[in-house]
Amino acid sequence: MLNLFLTLAPITQRWWDKIPEGLRFLFSIAAFLLPLFVLTIVFYLAGLIIVGGRRARLSDAFLIALLGTIIGVIMALFIPSYLLLLIIQIIVWLGLIKHFYETSWLGALAVAILSVIVFIVVLFILAVVFAISFVLFEKLFPLLLLSLL
Repeated sequence: MLNLFLTLAPITQRWWDKIPEGLRFLFSIAAFLLPLFVLTIVFYLAGLIIVGGRRARLSDAFLIALLGTIIGVIMALFIPSYLLLLIIQIIVWLGLIKHFYETSWLGALAVAILSVIVFIVVLFILAVVFAISFVLFEKLFPLLLLSLL
């Protein structure tokens, strides 16, 4: 959602203005595709656990993530109240899960709750992996440079 807001809204951030135009486009595409990929995997895993493999397909998870993101961004452009926007977006996400996974509202709520839990776990694992790699790179890179000299 960030990429569409930065593209459609007046740009006031100084860091965004310093990025060349071609890189801004690539950043916008990456900022849309990476969360879409993560959401697809999260919805797929949660759907497998809650509704089973017959109703939870990867293509359905992708459509839930894609349509939910696009509808959420469009609604955010027109609804000024954050609380109202949050309530409507929750209903839209639950409706998409209910429709594509062919489940009840309670099943859709269970998939949504499990998706949030899986997303937090994936986010934590990625944070640990990147932190470890950063520390290793920070400690080993000077040693590599010294060994090359």
